[in-house]
Amino acid sequence: MSYKNGIDISAYQGSPDFSKLKNKVDFVILRAGYGRYTDQKDKSFERNYSECRKHGIPVGAYWFSYAVTPADAKREALACAEVLKGKRLEYPVYFDVEGKSLVNKATVSAMCEAFCGELEKQGWFAGIYMSRSPAQTMLTEQTASRYALWLAEYGTSLNWSGAVGMWQNSSTGRVSGISGNVDTDICYVDYPTIIKAGGFNGFSAECGRVLDTEGLEKGGRGDGVLAYKLLLKLADKAGIITAKVDDNGIFGEGTLRATNSYLKKMGYEENGIAGEKLMKMLYSDVEKTIAK
Repeated sequence: MSYKNGIDISAYQGSPDFSKLKNKVDFVILRAGYGRYTDQKDKSFERNYSECRKHGIPVGAYWFSYAVTPADAKREALACAEVLKGKRLEYPVYFDVEGKSLVNKATVSAMCEAFCGELEKQGWFAGIYMSRSPAQTMLTEQTASRYALWLAEYGTSLNWSGAVGMWQNSSTGRVSGISGNVDTDICYVDYPTIIKAGGFNGFSAECGRVLDTEGLEKGGRGDGVLAYKLLLKLADKAGIITAKVDDNGIFGEGTLRATNSYLKKMGYEENGIAGEKLMKMLYSDVEKTIAK
């Protein structure tokens, strides 16, 4: 998967114009709330979530922590889960650990495990948000690698040697639809496919879904196959898939591998069939990428 560009927002961003944000960002991470009570829900969360759904923008969430013990963190997880009830999120739910919650390595790691563990029990795909520097001293290697990791470090590089799912690289970004500065993020993991296929975050498990039952397939010939292979090459050029296809009108092994690779990426059964739905979906992905 090529990386995706997104932002994270809260009530501090006022009332964004999501019709302008659409097609400008690949995802938005929303602050759901903070603390241990449900009445600490972010005052813009419901509107922001509704607008993202309305305009087809994939979303995730974060919960700002004031915890100083694992018991505190678990209470915050229960409040967060209650606020999220009934929602569907394509990106993880993050435990935002900073400020006074950065007590010591053992406690912070235990708090992350308490929060994320409770969310996982309730079907959420959980992660940790933290600035890079404290993450290096406050997270055990086991905790950092166990959950989806989102690190903040502003500049041109993220100085982290381990695996990371998302990088918050600026707090002074500008994007159409939001007045003033906004945090910008780069995501390296295809969370929507993982979450949907696993049945997390309000989605039903989708393993084994079939996208098309008829269409172009191995051994096929003609202009339709040639046109499809040209679309695959455009997708390859856009970084959506890796397509090793021949310059002829035959649906061969290379075309089959490229087709199944895209089906797998999108969470569908690798049945080798390039039908109308697949072509429309692939064309849409190419169009969005080129438009950026």
